[in-house]
Amino acid sequence: MARHTYSPKLKAQVVLEVLSGEKTPAHVAKAYGVHPNSVQLWKRRFLERAPEIFSEAATVQEYERRIRELEQLVGKQEVEIALLKNFLGQSS
Repeated sequence: MARHTYSPKLKAQVVLEVLSGEKTPAHVAKAYGVHPNSVQLWKRRFLERAPEIFSEAATVQEYERRIRELEQLVGKQEVEIALLKNFLGQSS
């Protein structure tokens, strides 16, 4: 039996159609030519990972905050290096 690979876009479309409740998962599976077990698996994964979608913005904000902190640290170190070079250059 051949194993099919479906695009993430198709999987999302199938899951959203199932979640709409207008058709049963079996009907949606038949309409898209996929196995009903695949539809149930995609739905379960979708529902398990749904909270990640909303936490992503917070994660991005945390990364941006960390980048700003690191940029400030690099700036301070550049100033320190310049002062040390100046000091060592003048004392020679």
